[in-house]
Amino acid sequence: MAFSDTMTGLRTSRWFKLVWTAPAVLVVLLLLVLAAKGIRASDGGQSFLETYPGASELPSFTPVGFPAWLAWQHGLNAFFLLFIIRSGWLVRTIQRPDAFWTRNNSGPIRTAGKPVRISLNLWMHICLDTLWVVNGVLFYVLLFSTGQWARIIPTRWDIFPNALSAGLQYASLNWPVENGWVNYNALQVLSYFLVVFVAAPLALVTGIRMSPGLAVRFTPLDRVFPLPVARKVHFPVMVFFVAFIVVHVTLVLATGALNNLNHMYAARNDNGWVGFWIFAASVVVMVAAWIAAKPIVLRSIAGTFGRVGR
Repeated sequence: MAFSDTMTGLRTSRWFKLVWTAPAVLVVLLLLVLAAKGIRASDGGQSFLETYPGASELPSFTPVGFPAWLAWQHGLNAFFLLFIIRSGWLVRTIQRPDAFWTRNNSGPIRTAGKPVRISLNLWMHICLDTLWVVNGVLFYVLLFSTGQWARIIPTRWDIFPNALSAGLQYASLNWPVENGWVNYNALQVLSYFLVVFVAAPLALVTGIRMSPGLAVRFTPLDRVFPLPVARKVHFPVMVFFVAFIVVHVTLVLATGALNNLNHMYAARNDNGWVGFWIFAASVVVMVAAWIAAKPIVLRSIAGTFGRVGR
């Protein structure tokens, strides 16, 4: 009886799926690697890689290298996204929040409508979203005013076969030669394009549609943009961001960590340690902020902008 109860408890555990999903994923990945190696070894595969080496040519006006503003923009985005994902997950999973926040509607500045009571986690999520959007608007302005947009917006149709080539090289574990200071490979270009111009706007639009204070005002949009649709899109976008971050960080560290970190954090093209130490300092800041982001701290901060209670 005890063994039966143990097995029943194991099957109902949320970790039970890992018993078979983890080995299944490993088997699929192994088959993918073997298939990619087989394609690369074939005459057709070698001819394809020679024709499409994995990178599409950039426009002649594209700047070389990364400016300083892009480095600090990257660091800020990493910080904001970490806590946006954390607070969003808490909003989705916690049924009984520790505290609630209601905006003040008195004094010289008043807003229209009745104040909406939201959880403290949702308040944190909205605040971080706002900072992320402000940073994103500045990013768009600088991106298009400096010509850096040409690095992440496809301008040639051969970007697609080159992306397939880069993917084949990654899958075969014989990774494409990296020279991100001059040009990303085609798969990176498409990935960054999706993040900046598809996923980020989708997260913003669906988030605004779901905002408790605005959802009621958007009821005329229910026929063309129902609230349930916004909810169904918003969560997969978060999953996409998480998957992108995991793959991005893994490849940064696995394809020349010092050089890549210098590109991303120090705006320089060498194998020195400056970028690494800036990255390490940013990690320390994020860890400290993660530890500090407790209800007692959030209550104090949120209390300066409204009323906090249970």
